[in-house]
Amino acid sequence: MTNITKLAVAALLGLAVLSTAASADVNKGKKIYMKKLKAACGYNGAKFARMHTQDEWESIKEAGKMGAEVKKICPKSKLKAKYENDIYDFSYEFAKDSGNVPSC
Repeated sequence: MTNITKLAVAALLGLAVLSTAASADVNKGKKIYMKKLKAACGYNGAKFARMHTQDEWESIKEAGKMGAEVKKICPKSKLKAKYENDIYDFSYEFAKDSGNVPSC
């Protein structure tokens, strides 16, 4: 193989690895919701994520109020700060204007 071909194959492989890692946070957020928030909220993840649109979730995250919003939606919840990014990714992916429906 020539050097150009090797470089092209390496680039494609690198892109494939990066694209799988991007969806991992949504799945991790779904698992965290199932384990940590579903019982406290009393409803499934679809209803939780559909509380806001994608733009609303994004502005909540940018304002640094993700934990407060989760607490507002689910008053009985006790979500650790380290899980906020994953819950955000989950909520953003399945927001009411996304057209996606989670299986939880």
